Amino acid sequence: MQKHAKIVILGGPGTGKTSVLNELAKRGYHCLPEVSREIIQQAQKEGIEQLFLTQPLLFSEKLLEGRIRQFHEAEEISAPVFIDRGIPDVTAYMDFKKEKYPDSFIEANKNYKYDQAFILPIWDEIYESDTERYENLQQAKDIEKHLMNTYEDLGYQLIEVPKLSIAQRADFIIDNLNQ
Repeated sequence: MQKHAKIVILGGPGTGKTSVLNELAKRGYHCLPEVSREIIQQAQKEGIEQLFLTQPLLFSEKLLEGRIRQFHEAEEISAPVFIDRGIPDVTAYMDFKKEKYPDSFIEANKNYKYDQAFILPIWDEIYESDTERYENLQQAKDIEKHLMNTYEDLGYQLIEVPKLSIAQRADFIIDNLNQ
């Protein structure tokens, strides 16, 4: 594994990404959290319940900015870094919502490349909505399709993480890191 490897953990909403990343962090790996919750919570403090639903382009611009910042942060860490969602997730979600976005979003997908991508598939039995996750299960499945298409169109070889316990999923990811 290269010194500054950037490993993106992706998947539809409610697939256990944060739980797996927390497990990896407990094991001493560098992990960067999902930035969208921070943006959503800030908007909620300002009285906007769901910024993505009311102003999808503004939300996505803030999200893209945060994910690019994380990408640069990962480059400064001299060890592999696991990142909760990546830059291409922004355009995948915009495509899901059938929203237009500037070419700069597509350029960001091309200019900032992750070294490896793991996808956690939708798992009906563990799916839950919460105050930041508004999607129902069918919408989550649709988002997953958009994510897979976006990453595959960019040339990523997605590695599907099996539906196992959190610890076993973390083990799978560690065991399947590029050497």
